[in-house]
Amino acid sequence: MKKVLFPTDFSDNAWNAISYGVQLYKDIACDFFVLHTYTPPFYRVDYALGGPVFSAVNDPEVDIVLENMDHTLKDLSKYYFNEKHRYYSRNAFNILTDEINKVSDKEQIDIIVMGTKGATGAKRILFGSNTVYTIRKAKIPILAVPDDYQYAEVKQLLFFTDYLRPYREDELELLKEIARLHNATITILYVSEGYDLTNGQLSNKESLKEALEGLTYEFKENTNTKETMTETLESYLEDSQYDMLVMMNRKHSFLERLLTRQQVEKIGFNLKIPFLVLRSNEAINW
Repeated sequence: MKKVLFPTDFSDNAWNAISYGVQLYKDIACDFFVLHTYTPPFYRVDYALGGPVFSAVNDPEVDIVLENMDHTLKDLSKYYFNEKHRYYSRNAFNILTDEINKVSDKEQIDIIVMGTKGATGAKRILFGSNTVYTIRKAKIPILAVPDDYQYAEVKQLLFFTDYLRPYREDELELLKEIARLHNATITILYVSEGYDLTNGQLSNKESLKEALEGLTYEFKENTNTKETMTETLESYLEDSQYDMLVMMNRKHSFLERLLTRQQVEKIGFNLKIPFLVLRSNEAINW
C-alpha cells in the first residue's frame, strides 16, 4: 500500500498538485493523506495549551479550515474516484514542516506531493517558502508540482547526477517504482564542466547501472564550459521533452548548493515539469 501526503493551503496550486499525485498513482492501491496546518492570527494562551480544541472561544478561521478540508475530500471522491484509493484528512495546529515529519513518521508516508508556489502565486515567489523548507527538512522524498502543470503520463525521466557518491538501491526505489509503473525511460545526465570522470565517478556510474538493472535507461553527458550548472540544466530541459526532473538531496550536491544559496528561484521559474527530490541516507544539516 503506497502512502502519499498532500500538504495543502486550499489554493488552486495545492489542488493541482493533489490532482497530479492521485493520477500518478492511479494504477496502484494508495492511502492519501491531505494535511493542512493552522496558525491563528493572534497567538492566544489557550492555543499554546493544545490548539483550538482546548479553546472555549469560537474561532471562525478553524471552521473555514474544516469546511475547506471537507470540500477537498468530497472533490477527490467526485473527480478521482478509484476503488484502489482511500482519502484521509489531517488538520493540525503546528509548523508545516514539523507536522509533515510527524505525520510521515506516524503514518509511514512514502512520498510528499506539493505545489511549488506560495498561496499568493506571485511570479517572484518561484519556489514558495513552504516548498523550500519542506525539501530541506522532510525525511522522505518530495515531488514538487509546478503551478498549472497538467498531468501527463510519465514516459521520460531526467535524473541529474554528479557521480560523486555511490547510490544505494533503497535511495533509488521511488524513482525505479515510478519508471516501472509508467514504463518510463530514465535519462541520467551528467554535466562535466570540461573535466573527465575520475575513477571514483566511473565506479559510481557502474554501480548506478547495477541499481537500475531491469529498467530502460540511458546515460548522457553535457560539456559545460561557458554556462553555470543551473543555466546548463535549464537549457537542457528547454531543448528536451521530459516529464519529470529527479535529483538526490545530498551533502555538497548541486541541489544543496542551489537551495542554500537561494538560487532556487531561478530554476523554479524555468522548471515547468514536476521535480522529484530523493532523500539520501546521509544526514544533511541545513
